[in-house]
Amino acid sequence: MAGRHLAQVALVVRDYDEAITWYRDKVDFDLIEDTDLGGGKRWVVIAPPGGGQTRLLLARAVGPAQESRIGDQTGGRVFLFLHTDDFAGDYARYLARGVSFVRPPREEPYGPVAVFADVYGNLWDLLGPPPQP
Repeated sequence: MAGRHLAQVALVVRDYDEAITWYRDKVDFDLIEDTDLGGGKRWVVIAPPGGGQTRLLLARAVGPAQESRIGDQTGGRVFLFLHTDDFAGDYARYLARGVSFVRPPREEPYGPVAVFADVYGNLWDLLGPPPQP
């Protein structure tokens, strides 16, 4: 079944603008779309530059059940995986911008990795290129 790809992943956030600002200013994501849907709802899509086809849909939490999931959509596990071809540079830039790394860089068989938390506490792997044979 050709022609399929994962287009977007919904990320529950407290506030659209807060999330846009953090992702844009801290980890260089681009704002792809911000459409007012009325009633306080917006269709907000972000992605890392050159990120290909997969994007994040920022979904503002509505009500206590959704609000309780902000920052903990996976029960404390790493939730999202950001690949980079400049691991050392991105790691240094993110640190300088105040991104909270909860696990320092380490080498794994699949390449360098460090775990950071976003503005809400969601855990991300920052992944560098795999070692060359």
